[in-house]
Parts: sequence; C-alpha cells; structure tokens
Amino acid sequence: MVENLSKLDEGRSETEDGVWQPEVNVLTSEANWAWPEALRNIFRPRGVNLLVAENAGEFVSIIERKRIHTTIVDMDSEESNGLATIKIIRMDYPLLPCILLSSAAGETLLGKALRLDVFSVIDKPVDMSVLREQLNRLFIKRYDSSIFSE
Repeated sequence: MVENLSKLDEGRSETEDGVWQPEVNVLTSEANWAWPEALRNIFRPRGVNLLVAENAGEFVSIIERKRIHTTIVDMDSEESNGLATIKIIRMDYPLLPCILLSSAAGETLLGKALRLDVFSVIDKPVDMSVLREQLNRLFIKRYDSSIFSE
C-alpha cells in the first residue's frame, strides 16, 4: 500500500498482515464541521495517520513529538488564524509542507501564503478530489511517494 517512502523513514507501523511500513502523519486544524472525518476517508485506506490540533500552540506541540509529513491549516479556524499558525510553524520547521484552506482566497491572502512558502491554497468548501490531487503532488515532489495516487 505505501510505496517509495524511503524519505519517510522516521517511525514505522505494522500492518494487519504483519508487514512493517513507514508511518505517515498528517496534521490538520480542528473544525466544527465534518472535516476530520472526511479526511479520514481519504487517509485510512492509505494507512495515513490523521492528527488534529486546535490552535497554533498545539500544532507546534504535536510537531515536536511526532514526525509530521504535511499540515493542512484552516485559514478560518475559530481558534487561530491560519496564516499566523503557519508563521509559528515556520519559526522552527521552515521546510514542513503546509496546505492552507480558505473561504476567501483573494490576491492578498495568496501573496501572504506565497511568502510563507505554502505548498497550496485550496478554496472552501473543499473539493476532496482537489485535496487528494494536491496531496499526491506534494508527496511525489517531497517524498517520492505515490501514496495519494488513485
């Protein structure tokens, strides 16, 4: 199931059939809607772990404890501004890929996201096939992995 994840070498987990494979972790923002469950529907069949943070401090705390392969940050989170969260992440983890979700992705936001080296900005409501395509692009480019390909 997990292919070409040699660059994802930290952390491993055992599959149901007893095979050890690299552990893949994605960290996302908490949401008051069905967001985490929608992500689990994409991640679970691929053996990807979903971790959820409520605010910027929790994002950093989780990143310090676990190898995170990408973050998906909600610009419109009630707990913290998405760009502020990414700025905080960038202080200690400048190379961690980030995807930003926004209900108002205008030129100003896109410019700020570009300056923070955000991998992708996705409009809300999120089209899950677009998200999966962006995750596929990210994992191929960054980790030489086709884990999100169809």
